[in-house]
Amino acid sequence: MTISELEQEIAAGVTFWGYESDGVLAGVMGLQHIRDVNLIRHAYVLPSWQRRGVASALIAHLRDFSTRQLLGGTWAAAEWAVDLYRRNGFELVPCETKDRLLRAYWSIPDSQIKASVVLANPPLALLNSD
Repeated sequence: MTISELEQEIAAGVTFWGYESDGVLAGVMGLQHIRDVNLIRHAYVLPSWQRRGVASALIAHLRDFSTRQLLGGTWAAAEWAVDLYRRNGFELVPCETKDRLLRAYWSIPDSQIKASVVLANPPLALLNSD
């Protein structure tokens, strides 16, 4: 992500948190309030820090911080990301509902909607239907 893209995300209301250890910023993750939900945005972990609990710690922090339905979106083909969310208490949203959620809360093209999934915590049953 370029500095310009980062500034645009911050201007759009994304708040970023970092995971630091021994002076190394090992990972970052953002949270964006959109109407009645919170979106997890831009989850990045340095390759040398992956599989060491950094992403799970950041998700736990965002979950503790969030008072709204928490949604995470990712590419369906990114099985490692889907598994990460599931290990951290998120449930996959049914396909027919994920398209509606992606259109309502994200600004992404139709091609990306088709290739993406949404995961929810707590489970989607607690999310308003419209």
